[in-house]
Amino acid sequence: MTKREEAGPQGGGGRALAGGSSGEPLRWPACSISTWKRRRGATGRSLNWGHWIVPAHCEEIEISESIVNTGQERIGPHCFELLRVLGKGGYGKVFQVRKVQGTNAGKIFAMKVLKKAKIACNAKDTAHTKAERNILEAIKHPFIVDLIYAFQTGGKLYLILECLSGGELFMQLEREGIFLEDTACFYLSEITLALGHLHSSGIIYRDLKPENIMLNSQGHIKLTDFGLCKESIHDGAVTHTFCGTIEYMAPEILLRSGHNRAVDWWSLGALMYDMLTGSPPFTAENRKKTMDKILKGKLTFPPYLTPDARDLLKKFLKRNPSQRIGGGPSDAAEVQRHPFFRHINWDDLLAKRVDPPFKPSLQSDDDVSQFDTRFTRQTPVDSPDDGSLSESANQAFLGFTYVAPSVLESIKEGFSFQPKVRSPRRLNSSPRTPVSPLKFSPFEAFKPSTTVELMDMSSPPLTPVPEVTAPLPIKTPSGNKKKKGRGRAR
Repeated sequence: MTKREEAGPQGGGGRALAGGSSGEPLRWPACSISTWKRRRGATGRSLNWGHWIVPAHCEEIEISESIVNTGQERIGPHCFELLRVLGKGGYGKVFQVRKVQGTNAGKIFAMKVLKKAKIACNAKDTAHTKAERNILEAIKHPFIVDLIYAFQTGGKLYLILECLSGGELFMQLEREGIFLEDTACFYLSEITLALGHLHSSGIIYRDLKPENIMLNSQGHIKLTDFGLCKESIHDGAVTHTFCGTIEYMAPEILLRSGHNRAVDWWSLGALMYDMLTGSPPFTAENRKKTMDKILKGKLTFPPYLTPDARDLLKKFLKRNPSQRIGGGPSDAAEVQRHPFFRHINWDDLLAKRVDPPFKPSLQSDDDVSQFDTRFTRQTPVDSPDDGSLSESANQAFLGFTYVAPSVLESIKEGFSFQPKVRSPRRLNSSPRTPVSPLKFSPFEAFKPSTTVELMDMSSPPLTPVPEVTAPLPIKTPSGNKKKKGRGRAR
C-alpha cells in the first residue's frame, strides 16, 4: 500500500471506504495511509475522528491516481488543439481550440493566452487581470460569459472561455440600423438582470457598450470584457478611477467626483438611446467636445419614440446619480418596475423561456466565417514558453488556476464557436474612445492600452444640469435601409 499524502477533491474530502452498515461509502479527512493506520490502532477497533467514524470492518483500498483525483484532471496547453487564430495584440493571442482529452473532449472553446512579462511590468495591469479572472470565477449568471478553465505556465496565463456564436450585439445593430422598441426592450431586459446580479455582488461594470455584449447560439445576450470592473462597491462606497468608453461614460466619472453602481444605469441609458436612434445621446467630432456634451448638452429625442421610452431615457440619463433610476438602494428592481418593461415576465426571461427577437443561423461549431479573415487565415501557433518570471514576480499570479465546478460535474450544455473579433468601433462624428488601464475582453483581440488611467482624483461636487427635450430631425427608418455611420475603422 502506497504511503503518500491524499489529495481529495476541491474543498477537502478524503477518500471513500467500502463497507459500513448503510452500504454507502464512508469518507475520512485527508491524511497519509501510515497516519490512518496509526490512528486506527493495532486493535482494529473503530475510531472517532471528530465527527468522522472509521469502522473496524472497513476495507483497505490501494491508492492510485484515478482514486485520489477522481473528478479532476490536470489542465494545461496539451489538453487543447489549436484550430484558428481569432485575434492577437500586444498582450497575447486568442485562439479557437478543441479540447482533445478528459472532460469535454471534442468541445470548442476560446483560449486566450497572455504573456506574464507584458502584464507583470505594470502593477495596475496585473491587478486588473487578476480582478477580471476572479470576477469570471465568482460570477455565474445566464447572461454573463462563463470561464471554464484558467491555468498558467512559467511565462503565460491561459483563460478558456465558453464560445459565443451569435456575434456582437453591435453587428446586429449595424445590420438593422436601429431596433424596434420591442427588440430593444428584450436586450435591455436581459442586460438589466446581468447588471443587477453584478451589483448584488458588489461589482460595477463600467464599460457597457454594444461591442461588449455578445449573443449566444440562441440569441440571448452575454456580457463580456470585465477588465474595467470594480469590486467591493456596496452601498455608500465609491471609487475614482477614470475609465470606460467616453460616449457611454457617466458624468460623475468625467468629473472624477467619485462614482458607484449608478454609472452602469447611465451607460444602459446611453446604450438604449443608441439602439433606438442609431448613436449614443452625446457625440461630437472629438473627445473633449463629447465630454462637454455629456456634462452640459441638451438631451433630445426623435419624434417616433413612445412616451414610455422617452421617460425611461430621461430617468437613465439624469446627471445627478442620486436622482437616476437604479441609483437608489433598490438598484435593478427600480429599473424593472418601469412601464417600458411592463410586458416582461422577469422569471421567464431569467430562465430563457422568452424567445429572442433574432436567432443566429449557424452551420457548425467550428465555423469561423464570422471572424476577421486577417486572423483566421494565419497559422495557429502558440509561441514557445521561452522564459519564466522571477519567483517574486510570479507571486502575483498565485491562485490563477481554476476549473469550473460544472466541469467536475460534466458540463451539460454544448458550446458553439466564438464571434468575430473586430477592431474598436468608430462613429463618423465621434471616435469611440476606450479609456482603460487594461482592455482585456474575452472576445476582443488583446492590445496594449493607449489611454491613461487617472486614479483618486477629486473634483467639486456634481451639479445637476437641466434637461431639455426637443424633437431630433430623424426620420422613422424603413425596415431595409441601413443607418450610415455605424462602421468600424479597419
